[in-house]
Amino acid sequence: MSRFDRVIIADWSAAGTPSPARPSANAIWLGVCDKDGQHSQYHRTRASAETALRVEIAAALANGSRLLIGFDFPMGYPAGFAQRLTGDPRAQAVWAWLADHLQDAIHNQNNRFAVANQINQQFGGAGPFWGRPATLALQHLPILKTVDYPRLGLAERRQIETTVPRAQPVWKLYTTGAAGSQGLVGQPMIHRLSQISGVSVWPFVAPTTPVLLAEVYPSLLAAAVTADTAPIKDEAQVRLLSRALYCLAQQDMSPLLATPLQATEEGWILGASQQAALLQALAT
Repeated sequence: MSRFDRVIIADWSAAGTPSPARPSANAIWLGVCDKDGQHSQYHRTRASAETALRVEIAAALANGSRLLIGFDFPMGYPAGFAQRLTGDPRAQAVWAWLADHLQDAIHNQNNRFAVANQINQQFGGAGPFWGRPATLALQHLPILKTVDYPRLGLAERRQIETTVPRAQPVWKLYTTGAAGSQGLVGQPMIHRLSQISGVSVWPFVAPTTPVLLAEVYPSLLAAAVTADTAPIKDEAQVRLLSRALYCLAQQDMSPLLATPLQATEEGWILGASQQAALLQALAT
């Protein structure tokens, strides 16, 4: 089952305050594409975006259609992390652990850096997370990368991040390009959504449910995004990726869903090795 009737791509944010009222970069954007066309949505808070996604999921389940939702944050960590944090090797155990520990208020206030500090302390205070504002005094969370990953017994990068080397390590929480903070605030939502009957998360389980959640990397379409005339590139990239995946989903997405075994623990980026196919889909 690799066809989808509707595709939504979410550019997430770990911001600690609501984004500006005027649509802006570095906020939450949802790109939506189906048979009726494509459009984008702007959300100032994670709570607002999650509510919108729940409405989309409920509608898909009610009308018997298939829905693919892609999120631009990591859904897993390098092999061994889940077992050491939770006693369970599955990524789903980390989502549940974060859902229990991460506080995320309706206006975006969250304790992600404190949670990372707590995890580092559990790992002996020497990582694996790094990066924070200098104004936050957190003993076990260094501002700069000082982690010795081989000594810690964890890889710095997931296997997918060697396939897509532009993707930042999941442990980096702050400064340009960091996606680690989005992962910390996003995975509790993945846990909540995955509890809905009819929803599953690829590649951790088989992609056969009516609603499928997946990790994406909109920068796979960097050339198309640069050429797009939209003033806000965040909006362009989710709109274009939703269209590319929707077009492929009308044919056969099986090549995009093939992954190595390690992906069932670490996660994978949908379309990571299919950049040419995604770009070609935009031209159709």
